[in-house]
Amino acid sequence: MVPLEAMLAPVNAPLIEALDLDAPYRIADIGCGGGETSIAIARNAYPGSSVDGFDISPALIDAAMAKEAYGDVPIHFHVQDAGQPLKEAAQFDRLTSRFGIMFFPAADAAFANLAQWLKPGGRFGFAVWGPPSENPWMSSIRTILSNHIVVPTPEPGAPGPFRYQNADEFVSLLASIGFADVSSASWKDKLAIGGGMDATAAARFALTAFSIGQLLDQSDQITARAAFSELASFFSKHLIDGEVRMDAHVHIVTGAQPVE
Repeated sequence: MVPLEAMLAPVNAPLIEALDLDAPYRIADIGCGGGETSIAIARNAYPGSSVDGFDISPALIDAAMAKEAYGDVPIHFHVQDAGQPLKEAAQFDRLTSRFGIMFFPAADAAFANLAQWLKPGGRFGFAVWGPPSENPWMSSIRTILSNHIVVPTPEPGAPGPFRYQNADEFVSLLASIGFADVSSASWKDKLAIGGGMDATAAARFALTAFSIGQLLDQSDQITARAAFSELASFFSKHLIDGEVRMDAHVHIVTGAQPVE
């Protein structure tokens, strides 16, 4: 498992539990990336279910399709912009995404489209990041980089990892689309940066795996090394059994397509 997938894997359990997979369902995984979440869903799905993973990146879908067999529940992977309609609407009993729905250019239109993917009575479960202040694994990187380079301040509501940090606003958005019984629950725990790395490896991972690290690409080597050193020093204060582990807060947001 690649480091980012290993880091985020603990979120799978509460997300899958929220989907209430109590019968044979057809399940769609939005922004499935390399397929690890789709595979986890398949392993926990009711016999007779099927899973379809969708991602806009052909390279990630190729990586997902190259993985070994998933067990008895079939998985199919597709290159698909989740903001665009499917050929056949109302196909799925369950719709889910782990951190794959915060980047739509036009959120209202995208979620209105996703509503058409669900059968009447079908349910969804989305995992999105809570506030940056409660996700220091990311906010600390921004703070440390700002000590060395100019780091732009994200526009509120703009596409990005913390777009739906305010759970109440996200719930209201989904309700306005027409979803029913929309609610949010909090999941809080520590995540192992990079899936289990020491401070130096975790700093290297963070500056290459997260897009914010790209801001260092245009800086000189002295600046880049200073930022790296400060981040590694910060991570060294968060070692548990030799691994960097930091607090995380995730919103698990659920709801349903109304029955006609």
